[in-house]
Amino acid sequence: MSIEVKICGLSTPETMDAALDAGADYVAVNFFPPSPRSVTSGQAGELMRPVGNRAVKVGLFVDAEDAFIEEVLQAASLDLLQLHGSESVERVEAIRTGFGVPVMKVIKIRGAEDVARVEDFLEVSDRILFDAAPPADLENPLPGGNAVSFDWTYLRGKSWSKPWMLAGGLTVENLARAVELSGAPALDVSSGVEDRPGVKNPDKIRAFVRQAKSL
Repeated sequence: MSIEVKICGLSTPETMDAALDAGADYVAVNFFPPSPRSVTSGQAGELMRPVGNRAVKVGLFVDAEDAFIEEVLQAASLDLLQLHGSESVERVEAIRTGFGVPVMKVIKIRGAEDVARVEDFLEVSDRILFDAAPPADLENPLPGGNAVSFDWTYLRGKSWSKPWMLAGGLTVENLARAVELSGAPALDVSSGVEDRPGVKNPDKIRAFVRQAKSL
């Protein structure tokens, strides 16, 4: 089984090219303004233009209003909407049906008991992403991309009716262990391929994808 890879928070043509050339399966742009990785709808349109069908084009939203999602979709062709906020089951379903674009709901994990929350969203989501919940003591935490992980064994031996991926503190050094312990079929990386928050490193992107694809 080939491990799928998603590179999240891309914000420059250079890093988008690196992700595509390396063979990333998903390329994602971030629409959460407080994040150092955030882009505008216009920037996203330019970044996604060369992607074509080389990868799944993903947009990350955090408790976004319909008007903003519509603005983004008019500017950028997206294949998947990643909902990374506190969206309810009803809100996820409304976005999925209202815009006619597949959605991936993020389940934030701090303890083993959090995994069960996925059951609420299986019927209204096309994909699921498990990410580490922001640490309670972290100053100005983001919804994701905080370079922290959770106990990957929480996911061991589990399966769901929808495809899923793993995020949170992944790097080229630990991704093999993450797959071994969690059984993840797909990996999502952001901070782990950066030199500093919001600044992706093309060489780190290529190395991460190469390592994941070698498993």
